[in-house]
Amino acid sequence: MLTATASHIKYKKGRLGNKVLLSLYHGMLRPRLIEEKMLILLRQGQISKWFSGIGQEAIAVGATSALEADEMIFPMHRNLGVFTTRKVPMERLFAQWQGKKNGFTNGRDRSFHFGSLEHNIVGMISHLGPQLALADGVALANKLGKEKKVALAFSGDGGTSEGDFHEALNVAAVWDLPVIFVVENNGYGLSTPINEQFRCANLADRGIGYGMESHILDGNNILEIYSAISKIAADIRKNPRPVLVECKTFRMRGHEEASGVKYVPKKLMEEWAAKDPIANFEAYLLDRGILSPEKINETKKAIKKEINAAWQATVAQPIVEAVLENEVADVYAPVSSLQSSVHSLERSGNPELTSGPQSAKTEMRFIDAISSGLRTAMQRHEKLVLMGQDIGDYGGVFKITNGFVDEFGHGRVRNTPLCESAIVGTALGLNLKGYKAMMEMQFADFVTCGFNQIINNLAKIHYRWGANADVVIRMPTGGGLGAGPFHSQSNEAWFTHTPGLKVVYPATPADAKGLLLAAFEDPNPVLFFEHKALYRSLADAVPEGFYTTEIGKARVARDGTALSVITYGMGVHWALKIVEEEGIDAEIIDLRSLLPIDYEAIDATVKKTNKAILLHEDTLFGGLGGELSAYIAEHLFEHLDAPVLRAASLDTPIPFAAPLEQIFLPVERFREQLRKLAAY
Repeated sequence: MLTATASHIKYKKGRLGNKVLLSLYHGMLRPRLIEEKMLILLRQGQISKWFSGIGQEAIAVGATSALEADEMIFPMHRNLGVFTTRKVPMERLFAQWQGKKNGFTNGRDRSFHFGSLEHNIVGMISHLGPQLALADGVALANKLGKEKKVALAFSGDGGTSEGDFHEALNVAAVWDLPVIFVVENNGYGLSTPINEQFRCANLADRGIGYGMESHILDGNNILEIYSAISKIAADIRKNPRPVLVECKTFRMRGHEEASGVKYVPKKLMEEWAAKDPIANFEAYLLDRGILSPEKINETKKAIKKEINAAWQATVAQPIVEAVLENEVADVYAPVSSLQSSVHSLERSGNPELTSGPQSAKTEMRFIDAISSGLRTAMQRHEKLVLMGQDIGDYGGVFKITNGFVDEFGHGRVRNTPLCESAIVGTALGLNLKGYKAMMEMQFADFVTCGFNQIINNLAKIHYRWGANADVVIRMPTGGGLGAGPFHSQSNEAWFTHTPGLKVVYPATPADAKGLLLAAFEDPNPVLFFEHKALYRSLADAVPEGFYTTEIGKARVARDGTALSVITYGMGVHWALKIVEEEGIDAEIIDLRSLLPIDYEAIDATVKKTNKAILLHEDTLFGGLGGELSAYIAEHLFEHLDAPVLRAASLDTPIPFAAPLEQIFLPVERFREQLRKLAAY
């Protein structure tokens, strides 16, 4: 560790007392000594990877010390000081880095890829930038709850080039969210210097484009960081708004230890070594008699003793035990027993459609059932927030939320900028503060812009460190309306491949409402697919008030004995029409839920009819029909009297012109396959 005889940093003590100065010194010293220990252990092969924050401790420690203990922080790789300042036990940190059970992820993730809501910390994922939108969500919750709290999120200089950075800042600015974005500009994104990353003179200048207040701080000056963040936080607690803070610092070691620093000019390393935040602050405190050499040695000795004891205790812990049942069970948060079903498949005798709550029913169109479900959920959950493009006063492009602003207010029914990724992240951030959230993808096709947040944040957060993603994403989907390649895709199979998500796809108005209400009762992320062509073309009796249709349970849409059609969504209606036209006594299973799948329903129908055809609007290759065909072939082969057949859309993008769309969709191919299977 460096030692300075005189400070190269100009400190301004202001009104800070010696107790605060010593606390900040100890706060920086602790992560530095832990890191020095970890670098030794890395060389010994006792830990697998390390991202060093040596030389950057002033930023993490200063910013964290400036906040209140219950204010949420979103750190990154080089922010060990956040965890130590928040007094996260060393033994748990060390267990995390060793993959032990006493860590925060039970060995399921490494380094700082975890959160601890007990300490109001939410860690990063490897994709740079998504944590910023989560901070937006926490800040929005603070604002809606009038809590007078701030959120603070870190980013590196490299991460400021990511779309997530810009989306998060834009949303925060538009909504005046009390969030501090701290950019640690340490000179390099891995080996790429800043002059190859951006052209603005300072990263803080980017705040201008968002109408956002911004500051440039000396990232190695602990007093400047602490004082500035304290002042900013105090101000935006009273006057909510986002603030961008650029901290100029330097990365004294490689991006991670294996990459080294050979690409960094030696002179530059020497210049920044002279600005070491701990050595300089130590010299400052010595010069003023606040510290003595004896006290420094005594403090270092005590911290090293604590580190060694915690490490030895961690080493003594057994390696994490792989228990298959636990791994599978922890993918999803447990669902409350409240989620009762309206419809279920009875297993005694012949499967038949049954109903749960015997409430009064009203004739509703598919679209009105969804709107009714949303309104019921909003009335039931006071901390449910709806977000989406044009869903406010305009009522959404399909008018599903028409009138909601008048009933629930702009705070809970929020128009969003075109920032799909940021809004998905904001939804998760709201959840971290105990809110529920729904995001409407204006069209399911636009989900690609929020894909990373869904796949890597929503889907994995419970399995990784036990947090819930209580988020519903509505997905208006499907063709038949001549909307072309970017407003008609069936993309449900993208998500059925992702453990941690739930995917539902109702075919009837009653199920549309019941499954939507079930999604809001479920603490897991649910993608709710709703076929646009059914919105105003289909009506049926729908129970009034609150009820749920159980996620993961199929229904028999038509009883029959000749063969089984297994389908969902619009496929149910195609199948009902065509089997009647063809005079085939087919049983039609409406899956309703695509993840999880009701395999018991598939077993029952195949064993009953001994023939099966899979129908879906999605393209053939990689569609759900392939997976279910494989399941039937593997588990029900001895019950089959014919090959399992499939009918799906063409393996092309969905076209615009009506004649092209008609041959793209699987309707007539299903008719041919149905005849073939019936005659086999």
